[in-house]
Amino acid sequence: MGLGRTTTPVVPEALYASLTKSVRRLVDATIRSQADPDTIQSAKAKIDAASDELSQSLIPGSFGVQQSVDGQSLAWGNAVIGLRNALAPPLMVHHESDGGVWAEVDLGAAYEGPAGHVHGGICALLLDHVLGATAHQPGRPAVTGTLTLRYEAGTRLGPVRAEAHIDRVEGVKTFAVGHLATSDGVTVRAEGTFFHPNPAANGDAP
Repeated sequence: MGLGRTTTPVVPEALYASLTKSVRRLVDATIRSQADPDTIQSAKAKIDAASDELSQSLIPGSFGVQQSVDGQSLAWGNAVIGLRNALAPPLMVHHESDGGVWAEVDLGAAYEGPAGHVHGGICALLLDHVLGATAHQPGRPAVTGTLTLRYEAGTRLGPVRAEAHIDRVEGVKTFAVGHLATSDGVTVRAEGTFFHPNPAANGDAP
């Protein structure tokens, strides 16, 4: 018999996405459930068993940015867009020909701050990402230097639209502006400064 070889199973992307969707549903149910104690205890045992099963094979540390078999970059652990991160809304960023970006997302109970409204930190998270997406270039991700927010109104839970565009570029700095909006109108405005990391500086912004 030959030497054993450990192989990593190839799992379809859609299956990972389906698992994450199930966990998001679980998070929502955990927050809003009014089940009796026996039902909660039974559910906890099943959740613990599922966690033990999935934990039998883990990568060390975080997911990072991995490469697919066709060379695409996979940021599946990302807190905003991660395919395998149930904490991510997830945000699907659309790029327009003029350099602007936008995304629409439905934020439920897991993102609540003030009653019935999105937590201000989640608003900042979304705006940091969409503003940074305007400065992103293929193979050269942008990192945040500064981010300034103005909360003009509460952002109600439910459908939210994020938009951003480049205001100007000065040397190594890209200045972007954007906002969040609901059916009530614009709720949060943002301005940000972004840099492309210098590889020679181990990822530090120039």
